[in-house]
Amino acid sequence: MRNQIEFEVSGNYALFTDPLTKIGGEKMSYQIPTYQSLKGIVESIYWKPTIMWIIDEVRIMNPIQTESKGIRPIEYNGGNTLAYYTYLRDVRYQVRAHFIFNPHREDLAFDRNEHKHHNIAKRAVNAGGRRDIFLGARECQGYVEACNFGEGEGAYDEIDELSFGAMVHGINYPDETGRNMLETRLWTAVMKNGVIRFIRPDECTIVRPLREMSVKEFNQIQSVDVLNEEIGLEKG
Repeated sequence: MRNQIEFEVSGNYALFTDPLTKIGGEKMSYQIPTYQSLKGIVESIYWKPTIMWIIDEVRIMNPIQTESKGIRPIEYNGGNTLAYYTYLRDVRYQVRAHFIFNPHREDLAFDRNEHKHHNIAKRAVNAGGRRDIFLGARECQGYVEACNFGEGEGAYDEIDELSFGAMVHGINYPDETGRNMLETRLWTAVMKNGVIRFIRPDECTIVRPLREMSVKEFNQIQSVDVLNEEIGLEKG
């Protein structure tokens, strides 16, 4: 597919939090990464407001395992409390994604250089990402490297179909929808022969509004300043 990148991301632990477990402080991970968590990983590899990353599919390479840990999180009113977080352990995923230009950012039309963004994204994958990679939570460090999607043996290659039920797909931000509203999307995840193929965000039929939010604006001078800074970092 055009403007596509493929990479493998792995880590000792992951926490793709099920929102239902956040209320009482006890967090539990989904069994698989959400669309939004993978999009966050891709944006840590390379992101610009000019483009929108679309996650095509993810391949589950290692067996799904969980491990609970006693954590002392800081409470909002001060002090600490004891909570048990259930993490995924020893995770490894192959991811395939591509980018499109953000149709809602006409103010950045001058930066719609397909060849430039694709080449920078591929270099960023080979370098392991431009920013720190996290697997759902900051305490779960991830590591990225380039791969050919489909290569190697996966733990679920021989399982025809496995459903994970209704779960969070991702979040709609105003700069990606054109609406001044923060929204959450739900979908039903199904894995076939170890691969989960995501529907696009605009194909999700269950969307719930969260709160009003406005779009952050950029101009050409700001974008040029950021580009010059990035060039300096790459040379250094």
